[in-house]
Amino acid sequence: MNETDKIIEYLEKQIRNQEKLASLGMLSAGIMHEIQNPLNFVINFSKLSGKLLKDMEDVVLEVENSLPHDSREELNDILSDLKNNIAKIEENGNRVSNIIRGILLYSRGKDDYTPTDLKELVHEYIWLSYHAVRAGHKNFNVSIIEHYENDIPLLNLIPQDVSRAVLNIMNNACHAVFSRSKEASGTPYEPTIKVEIRKEAGKIKLVIEDNGTGISNEVSEKLYTPFFTTKPIGEGTGLGLSISKSIIEKKHNGTIEMETKVNEFTRFTISLPIS
Repeated sequence: MNETDKIIEYLEKQIRNQEKLASLGMLSAGIMHEIQNPLNFVINFSKLSGKLLKDMEDVVLEVENSLPHDSREELNDILSDLKNNIAKIEENGNRVSNIIRGILLYSRGKDDYTPTDLKELVHEYIWLSYHAVRAGHKNFNVSIIEHYENDIPLLNLIPQDVSRAVLNIMNNACHAVFSRSKEASGTPYEPTIKVEIRKEAGKIKLVIEDNGTGISNEVSEKLYTPFFTTKPIGEGTGLGLSISKSIIEKKHNGTIEMETKVNEFTRFTISLPIS
């Protein structure tokens, strides 16, 4: 088989994969809608329960002095625990709802710019990526160190697109540390990924750094080339970083830069304008 035939075969395989992904996208959208309905009940009833709990606290305050000391303390502890539990149910229900909303928007192909909390988005998709890798490799583990500055303003982003870029870079970071951990069997090595968001010179910087295998000069030159991948067949399409670059630079007027040293680190820095 000559080189042209190999390329044609590869492209045909990519088209078949894209057709499968399109079908999966439609199926996922239907599933997301079905999940959203019971999730709305969870969120709404957690809010209602929080209001009822507040009414109950008012009642307890009225009769507090007539209760024995031990009973009063126990009742207050129970109320405090209930309040915390209900708050967590509502918080995590809203997180799931935001993820579903992002998936639905992505499946519809809508480019809606929305004021977005980048810290919340990045945190969500960093851990989604980690758990997705863990699902495929049970022995995979990594220390994730997050540092987000407090005064990061809302940014006008297409959330589902930026989340895709974060997922692509995080997936590569997980793959790099996992590959190095397999090579480093018997020698001390702690897989680590650092994620940072900071304000710098009128821009917001998102940095994702891993201490994995690093990237050679030869690979670095082709890093953003569509369909170029160093991953085994079936594990990568070679489109992740080229799509991420397009999302950041063309849709959000930002930049994406990479620094690396073989068997030491790889650092991706995304810069996004504040206004």
